[in-house]
Order: sequence, then C-alpha cells, then structure tokens
Amino acid sequence: MSENVRPAFWQRQPALPMEVRRFIRARLEDSLQDPLRRTVLVWPTILGAPRQLESHPYGIPLDEFLPQAKGMIGAVGVKDEKAAWEEDLSRFPDTAEGRDACWLPHPLWKSFAGYVSLRCGVILLALTGQPEDERYLLASAVSLFNLSLFHECHEALELLWRRAEGDLKKGLQGLILLTCGFHHQQCHRSSGMQSIWKDGIPQLSLEDGALDTPWGRVGYAESLAMALRRLEWLKTTGVDEDPARFWEMPPPHWELR
Repeated sequence: MSENVRPAFWQRQPALPMEVRRFIRARLEDSLQDPLRRTVLVWPTILGAPRQLESHPYGIPLDEFLPQAKGMIGAVGVKDEKAAWEEDLSRFPDTAEGRDACWLPHPLWKSFAGYVSLRCGVILLALTGQPEDERYLLASAVSLFNLSLFHECHEALELLWRRAEGDLKKGLQGLILLTCGFHHQQCHRSSGMQSIWKDGIPQLSLEDGALDTPWGRVGYAESLAMALRRLEWLKTTGVDEDPARFWEMPPPHWELR
C-alpha cells in the first residue's frame, strides 16, 4: 500500500462506550464464525450512514432499505435480503428501531452512527471475497490488519491461536502481540505499545520475517521493522521530544502467500 493511501482507521481512534464496542464485536464474531453471517454487518453500514440519516431523519422505509442492501448481501453469498434482514434483526434486536415501517439505528448506537456505519462497512469489505474454507480466518485477519482494523484482526487471530499448538501457537501469539501494539499506536498509547511489543517481538524475531501456517504464509517483516523503529525511538528519544513526528508513520502491511 502506498504511503499516500492510508486506511480510514489508521488515524487516531476515539474512545467508544463499552456497549458500542460490544455491538461491533458481536457482529464481527458472528461473521468470523460463519461467512454467511457477514450479513449482520450490512444493516448498520446502511442505517448509520450520515447521508442516509440526513435523507431519512424519521427512518428509512423498508422498501428503500432492502434494495440498498441487495448488492452487499449478494456479495457475501446470500440471495434473499428480506429473509436475511428478518433473521438478523431477530438475533440482534439492537440493530434498529422501527417506526411505522421505517427504520433508524437503535438508540444503543445511534449517537455513534456514522462511526459504527463506517467501521462495520470496512469490516465487511475486509471479509468479503475471502476464501470460504479453512483459509477464511487467516485471510480475514490479514485483510483486517491491512485496513488498520487491528482490534478485529486480533479477534480473528485469536480464534486460530486457540486451536493451535507448539511453534504455530507461539507464532500466532507473536502476530497477535504485534497487532495489539499497532492498536496502541493507533490510539496514541506509547506505554501500552512499548509493553506489548517488548513481549511480542522476541517471538517473531525467531522467524524469518514470515510465519508458515496450515492456511498460508504471513509475511510481516515490514511491520516488524516498523515496530522495532518505534521501540528504538522510545528508548533513545521519547514521544515528548517530537510528538507529531512520532505518531506519523505509514500504515503497516502483511502479505499472505
């Protein structure tokens, strides 16, 4: 990825209320467990879009809402958008609030509708088009990482880590810690970034800049070098010396082969 093209979430991220974080996480977990469940990300993406709320301040009619969802629903392999909407709303009633056959974001997340819409949309983008077999979780994790969705990448990697053993488990743990460090970088938490990377980097440094797994080979040499440079900066200079420059860094990237 070009240094001039930065993912939407690479910049500093706001602190979200716990209930909003749980809202996003529940839909991510569902989508990672079963590729067909990615439909749960479609509805908040549409309902929370600022232009949508501006055009329909009292709610979008269902006969306008469902056609907008049709393309995204079809892209994840589901043909019946009406059935998907009814099933997903039944399972996640905090998705929307209905008024006279019109729908608005649920009050739980309405105050953060624009952010939730964008984040769910980018997660959906990351998960769409991935192989829907045993490679799905790793491919999704790499895609999430490359879009600077580090928290979500951690969730995908952890599902693989739980079932791994031996050197593979250690390698995945190294990737998880590397990812968590970039999440701290993203949130401008230098102490958390430093602590996490001190634990994670030794595990990855034992590899040759790549981790072989049963689901593919993850190349992380570039992002590891970025982490090492940041740790050296903290050791020799410190954030306070040049805070603006410290937080400026090209987004990290992994390769999946």
